[in-house]
Formats: sequence, structure tokens, C-alpha cells
Amino acid sequence: MLGEYRIAGRRAAEIAASVEGAVGRGDLEPGQLLPPMRELATELGINPNTVAAAYRTLRERGVIETAGRRGSRVRPRPASTAREHIRVDVPAGVRDVSKGNPDPALLPSLIAALTAAAERSDESPVQYGEAAVAPELARLARAAFDAEGVPDGPIAVTSGALDAIERVLAAHLKPGDAVAVEDPGFGSLLDLISAVGLRPVPVGVDDEGPLADDVERVLRDGARALIVTDRAQNPTGAAVSGARARALRSVLAAHPEVLLIEDDHGHGIVDQVLHPLAEGRDRWAFVRSVAKAYGPDLRLAVLTGDALTLDRVGGRQRLGPGWVSRLLQDAVVHLWSSGAVDPRAVAGEYGKRRDALIGALAERGIAAYGRSGLNVWVPVPDETGAVSRLLHAGWAVVPGARFRMSAPPGVRITVSLLGVDDMQPLADAVAAAVGPGAGRRYV
Repeated sequence: MLGEYRIAGRRAAEIAASVEGAVGRGDLEPGQLLPPMRELATELGINPNTVAAAYRTLRERGVIETAGRRGSRVRPRPASTAREHIRVDVPAGVRDVSKGNPDPALLPSLIAALTAAAERSDESPVQYGEAAVAPELARLARAAFDAEGVPDGPIAVTSGALDAIERVLAAHLKPGDAVAVEDPGFGSLLDLISAVGLRPVPVGVDDEGPLADDVERVLRDGARALIVTDRAQNPTGAAVSGARARALRSVLAAHPEVLLIEDDHGHGIVDQVLHPLAEGRDRWAFVRSVAKAYGPDLRLAVLTGDALTLDRVGGRQRLGPGWVSRLLQDAVVHLWSSGAVDPRAVAGEYGKRRDALIGALAERGIAAYGRSGLNVWVPVPDETGAVSRLLHAGWAVVPGARFRMSAPPGVRITVSLLGVDDMQPLADAVAAAVGPGAGRRYV
């Protein structure tokens, strides 16, 4: 069962350390079956309850997983950067439409905001023990949430959307729990879920958001959490519609124990109406990042949710980073208060670029998708071939494997740095790369 390796120890902590150490050294491989608890107890000459306690510790640490009568196995090693490596090296002279960054020309200057924040700090330096959230930032965030129908709740500030999502997951879930996520979905989120010992479960998505029937199925099968991108879904550009929101709320109402996390990272660059899902839920969180509208280096997201979740997130945050710099918080306050970004104008500009590319592809018989945000998703029959041929034609796109679990193949094209004159030649290259009749399947 374990080859030549023999688990050692007489106390639960010693047994757990023996197994964990063997996994770390490679003496125990992912998927290897551990001895039944009574069998190991007999071999070690100890009480089976001691082995049970050791196995419980190993499960909580994400080292092993237990599947009832099928026994306990070493878990697959978590992927921390696997999807990040699914990218294309861009040679000189090739247009890079793979990065997913906003257009720098549509970002506001940060000089005035950071200057105002520095001046405020000079007047009243932040000291240890002060509130983690700048009062004015909390006020502005809460007012915006209220205006868009996000339920009432405390406000926290994290270092970006993924930081918030990780903290919320950790507040309620344990290693091995299943998390329902959009497929295709954000590659870094899929990596994060695996890296913290959770199990991503795919949910199909179309232009209007996650498919309600898929969500119902995975929640019925035991998923403990659901993560939904409200708008500017990456990579497909989906935005949750009013009708889809009603369907999802109905599904969620039958599963009150499920943790709901909503990601509104597209705030400030979209013109689709927000349709939040959390009303009436016991365990929920709503995350809003400033990165797409104000710049990726402003590592800040505002988070609201139920009181217990926010209390756990805040308590753990105090033991680590403590708080997100009040300098950054005050800079965001200045940006929000001064109207540095006109969301309608920015959303309109990105919309023109998406629509121009989608329209040019449609003229060539290629279906593509991009209802909101920075990206266009093109289903293709052969990802590797399409990416290679596009690179040869002078365009670097992202392979869909970076975003997919069980969804059909595709490629993602970021439109943020494209001009009107780019759309026809890019569409020609995509059509030549994927062949006639491509782009017909979304989910």
C-alpha cells in the first residue's frame, strides 16, 4: 500500500508528522492509499482513536483526503502557479493581445490622489491600533453598495480581489471542500482554490453568467461555496443578467448553508447594471476591486458581507499584514470623490473595441463572445494549433487551457490596446487560424 515507507509514531502529532514529512520528501506520492485506521493502529500498537486523530489533522492540513469506505489517500499536490505558466512567449514584432491589462490611456493619473494621501498622512500619521478601514472609504463604499442593491454589512479592505476571496474561503472552508467556479473562469482563481487545498468544481457560463442548472447540480452534490463574477467575467466577458440573477437566487435559496462570494472586479469599466445575489443569505461576501478602473498597482479591494464572515476576515488580517496602507485607501478616496474616472465613458470605449472585433469575426463566420470587460473569447476546435498559427501571423493570444476545466477549447483576446484599424487584420488572422465554422460552442 505504501511501498517501503512505514508510518511511525505513537501519538497523533507524531503520526501526522510522519505522513506529512514523507509526502514532502516524495516518499509518499499523490494518490497513494493510506492503511485503514484499525490496521495502522494494530501495526503501531496504539488505540485506533489516536490514528483517527492523526488522519483528521492531516485532512485539515490538506495532506490527505478521505472518501468513505474507499479510504484515505494522499492529496494531489496543490498547483500554485500552473496556469500562470500557460502563456505564449511573445517574440519581437508580434502584437501582444494576451495580457488582460487595462488601457493605460484610460487610467487616471495618480499624482493628485497620492499627493493628497501623503499630505493627509503628514497632517495625521496613522498609528498602530487605529481602524483598519479609512472612515471616508467605508462611507463611500457603503453608499455605492446601497445604491446598487448590495445587502448591508460591514466594510473591510484587502490587497485586491483575490486576497479578499482567499480570506473569505479560509473563514469558512476546510481543505478538501468543493468550491463551485465558472468554467471557463479566471485562471488565477482556479490556481488559488487548489493552492489552499480546496477542490474547484466547474459550472458552465454563458453571456448571462453561470448556468443555473449547473449551479443547482453542484450544490446538490455538496459544493460548500459558489464564486460568481457579476460583470466583466474573465475570460468570456459574461455579465449576470436580471433574469439569470433571479434564477440563481432561486437555486441558492434552496441551499442556505452555501457560502456565496461575488466578484465585481469590473466596477468602473462596465455599463451593465449590477444584479447582486446575496440578499437574504447567511454567509456571503461581495468584493469590489479598483485595479481595472484605476490601475493594477493600486492593490486594493473593498469587501462587504455578513458580520461573522467579515469579523473572521478582519481578525485574521490583524494577525498578518494588519491593514492595507491608509495611504492607498486615502488615494482611492480622492479618486472616487474627484470623479477621476467616468465609468460610462470607459465602458463605452472598451465596448466599442469588443464589438468591433466580435463584428469583424462574425463577418468571417467566427462566433466570439464579450459582453463586458476587456476581453473577447473565441471558441476554437484546436487551441494549440490556433495559438501557434496566430503567433506566426503576428498576434499573441492566450490559450484557453489557462481558464478551462471541462469547457470546450478557446482563446482569449484582450482588446484594451487595440485600435479600430487593428480589428480587420486581427479578424483575418483569427479566421485563417481557426478555420471555417469555428467558434460555435461556448459551454
